[in-house]
Amino acid sequence: MVSEDELRRRWEKTVERLFREGIIKSEAVRRAFLKYPRYLFVQRRYWDYAHVDEPLPIPAGQTISAPHMVAIMLELAELKPGMKVLEVGTGSGWNASLIAELVKTDVYTIERIPELVEFARRNLERAGVESVHVIPGDGTKGFPPKAPYDRIIVTAGAPKVPEPLVEQLKPGGKLIIPVGSYHLWQDLLEVVKLPDGSIKTKNHGGVAFVPLIGEHGWRG
Repeated sequence: MVSEDELRRRWEKTVERLFREGIIKSEAVRRAFLKYPRYLFVQRRYWDYAHVDEPLPIPAGQTISAPHMVAIMLELAELKPGMKVLEVGTGSGWNASLIAELVKTDVYTIERIPELVEFARRNLERAGVESVHVIPGDGTKGFPPKAPYDRIIVTAGAPKVPEPLVEQLKPGGKLIIPVGSYHLWQDLLEVVKLPDGSIKTKNHGGVAFVPLIGEHGWRG
């Protein structure tokens, strides 16, 4: 079994490479990555691979995203302290921990799979993250009790942009979401809600995510 010191050393090399390559652009995202290494959010049998820049399995047939993909989405979101953020698709809890470190306040994250709700909560507790609230439910409906949000980040691929998520954005708010086919290929969209309620969409290219299942996503 690899020591925690060795896991951290490997992880630091991965973070520095992403920074050098310009994938991690900001010091804030770099610091968040160093504070919450990915190995804290995978099962022990995958610790050896947590520094490798590719997706890894987590329970219930889902995945934890590759580090470069998480970095790209966080940089696009331009998170600042005090922002109210909703994440759709908690998975392992890793992305939510990074968001919480960037916004320095409560983060709300929705997960439809009960096994992953518990997995994420355990991981977050072990990592010492107290400001992330994992909510069981259909993330395609958003989370109205805490709306409106400055940012909504979706970590699964949708057939189209779910209307409830746009409705729950503040004017000037931003939604980061993969949209496209059920498996293998989507476009990473940055959706900005303008002051008049209309939206402006920018396409940041091809990505591959598990499908977003729900009333306003794919049917399970």
